[in-house]
Amino acid sequence: MNRRSLFALIVTAMALVAAPATAQEALPRVAFQTSAGTFTVEVDTVRAPITATNFLRYVDEGRFEGTTFYRAMAGRPDLGLIQGGTNNDPERVLPPIAHEPTTQTGLSHTDGVISMARWDPGTATGDFTIMVGDNTYLDGRPGGQDDDAGYAAFGRVIQGMEVVRAILAAPRSATEGEGVMRGQMLEPRIEIQRVWRLD
Repeated sequence: MNRRSLFALIVTAMALVAAPATAQEALPRVAFQTSAGTFTVEVDTVRAPITATNFLRYVDEGRFEGTTFYRAMAGRPDLGLIQGGTNNDPERVLPPIAHEPTTQTGLSHTDGVISMARWDPGTATGDFTIMVGDNTYLDGRPGGQDDDAGYAAFGRVIQGMEVVRAILAAPRSATEGEGVMRGQMLEPRIEIQRVWRLD
């Protein structure tokens, strides 16, 4: 092998080694401006592509702007979740999406994770929850059906968790809400004023 061929081989090898790092694209980031402050979410389009794409469509079409965070479920001040989004508004919701369980995506409902709210698997539309503390009981179980299928995590808060915690601690109505949600409805609601991509 001559010197020129050897040099070409080395350059090709170096390019192949470097390729994974340069080819990897940054995950989309979305900012939420609310009446309680602003936070940023990183959306995992790689591990949860169906759920993430659905969420980004709501963002891009402005369907979250003017909605609210309306629910705060707190076991302790440092443990629980907040819920917001379209709240089944027929003018805002898009068709339901297929369920992407955590057993498939490898994600988990740990502190700061954002996940789709739903009734049965495959009914998620435009409502989401954000974890405060670890709520891994919301993860899917292998072969799980119904509630055992868990919820579809698809990203994480990367900046502004203090705002999420403030929403969790916001005042709640003692009487509003049905069933297990009684006493979990925020009063007043936290307005979602603006939602936009940072990329």
